[in-house]
Amino acid sequence: MSIALNRGISRPRHLSLTMLASLMPLAALAAEPVALEQQVITATQTAHSELSAPASVSVVTREELEQRPVYNLADAVKYLPGVQINPSSTYGRKEIKLRGLDADYTLLLVNGRRINSRDVLTSEYANDFDLSSIPIAAIDRIEVIRGPMSSLYGADAIGGVVNVILLQPSNQTRAGIAYTYEAPTVGDSGDSHKASGYISGALIEDKLLGNLIVEGVDQAAWRSDQTVSSDADAAEHRQAGSIYGSLSWLLDERQTIDVDITHRQDDRVANWYPGLRYGVVQNDQEMERTSFGLAHSGRWDGINSRLRYYYEDVELTDGSELMTRFNGNVVGQAEQQNHTVDGQLSGIVAGQLLTVGAERRRTEFSHNQNLGTETNVDQYAVFLQDEFSLGNLDVTLGGRWDHHEAFGSEFSPRAYGVYNLTDNWVIKGGVGKSFKAPAIYQSDETYSVAACQGFCRVKGNAQLKPETAISYELGTLYQNGGFEAGVTLFQTEIDDMIVSDRWRAGYRPTLMTYSNISTARVRGYELLGRYAFDETLGLRANYTYSDAEDREADAPLNNTPQHIANVGLDWRAVPALALNLDYQYVGSQWLSTPAGGAQESGAFHVLNLGSRYQATPQLALNAGMNNLTNEKRDDVAQSVDNILMGRTVFVGFSYDI
Repeated sequence: MSIALNRGISRPRHLSLTMLASLMPLAALAAEPVALEQQVITATQTAHSELSAPASVSVVTREELEQRPVYNLADAVKYLPGVQINPSSTYGRKEIKLRGLDADYTLLLVNGRRINSRDVLTSEYANDFDLSSIPIAAIDRIEVIRGPMSSLYGADAIGGVVNVILLQPSNQTRAGIAYTYEAPTVGDSGDSHKASGYISGALIEDKLLGNLIVEGVDQAAWRSDQTVSSDADAAEHRQAGSIYGSLSWLLDERQTIDVDITHRQDDRVANWYPGLRYGVVQNDQEMERTSFGLAHSGRWDGINSRLRYYYEDVELTDGSELMTRFNGNVVGQAEQQNHTVDGQLSGIVAGQLLTVGAERRRTEFSHNQNLGTETNVDQYAVFLQDEFSLGNLDVTLGGRWDHHEAFGSEFSPRAYGVYNLTDNWVIKGGVGKSFKAPAIYQSDETYSVAACQGFCRVKGNAQLKPETAISYELGTLYQNGGFEAGVTLFQTEIDDMIVSDRWRAGYRPTLMTYSNISTARVRGYELLGRYAFDETLGLRANYTYSDAEDREADAPLNNTPQHIANVGLDWRAVPALALNLDYQYVGSQWLSTPAGGAQESGAFHVLNLGSRYQATPQLALNAGMNNLTNEKRDDVAQSVDNILMGRTVFVGFSYDI
């Protein structure tokens, strides 16, 4: 795994000094002294602290995941600065937006490997299947990078990166089970159950280590009187089961071979109201996802190496009623296979930490409803990164060359600096270029999907160009003991933005497509802070302002609030009992409505309460309430069935051996 790249490498002087400066969450402060060793690897694929990382970085730890009812990645990162969890369907699906940019610009990774089923589902169906693809019980931590990272990861990382780091086995034998139940107190049904179990340890001590994790989720459909049609679901019925296993073979003190396999079955059913033509229809989708990874890591006297292959197979059975009617009552069968081989070397050369790597990726895609023939897309890339110090200034320079067989080559450079005012206070900033190649569903002229409530089709456009972006950020961050504070200014300008044609007054064709017509700019700032009053009480807060504008239309971007604020209070009432209170404010935003075009939807607030009681060293109990005040969104949001889940209560336990 990429985290092993940094073993045995001595970093330049200033990079080493700041590595000790990051903070653990305030929930941990209440139990023990501050640990200044939290590392992130996503920003450079080499180890840094949150303070020294050449990017805007946030980390969600395993302890934080265990405090709340978390069902997918959106639930896990919703309180981080710069993050917006956007409703991406009218029946409860979600997507992660970073710094006001669409979710298509957020790259999702697992152990540094991209996960992607966008071509199977298209943007109109959201990437909620991707957010749910990894069992929460298997996650060690989540790293979120806000800002472009195409210099390391290629396409799709214009807005940033969400990287899930999975639990790794050790010699210690461990096992446990966990269960959470959540129930709405308003509306009809919607109860959810999540259960998991794990076992981890040595099959051969100091030689062969493994773990096995299983997880199941069952969430009933939820009905609300806020939906346009009383027969439509505000949240879909979900049933999912996952199994994750990994083996680490320690060949010797220098070499490790890691193998991991994940399989998930994810079934969704929802009653949906697309409009008057068909009335309420049923959306029935079943996705089966299998992934496999094989990696060799080596440490060779100051040079670390990694070579790996990973594979992802996504199969979707789509019985959604509107689509099957539109395609001669044929149930959709889609399959996407992603093959990737990559490698990299990292080491100190003349006092500088150099990282060089290459990647080859092939996507194979078939769809019986929307695609003429099976499609293969090959992509190649090489990248180089240099980290060095000039006095108190740590500099990171990088660049990646990507070649896409359909859209040619793109070069993505990046420059970033971290100036160490003290061991606890830095000024950081940089500039980067990034890009996003059109997806298969956007560019293949034989791929078309139903739109306009079933009255039209949107097909691919082979003449599309990749989207490109230039991003800037400048900020400062201070961390010392139980106190943290920071501010970051950011701006991203996107050229050749890909948009889908839509009906409007006097314009209602039966066949539409995608085009490069828009230029967008998002600029704003982020504020963040934490403060531990003492060993039992801590406060954390962040605020994001983003001005997102379609510059061609001289209009705000839809689904992008200008203001998002989060405030959290962590209190250890007694040594065994931890309480957390979280408040989130989401400002007004513009939504696209069928009847009135773009309309402004008002702000809303959500208040959540959670608790964790350590009854015994092995048994922990959880309980709490989400949306305490039963907040509702306004009439504009309800007119497009953007429904906020009502007040819910949850209880759960975990038992570890």
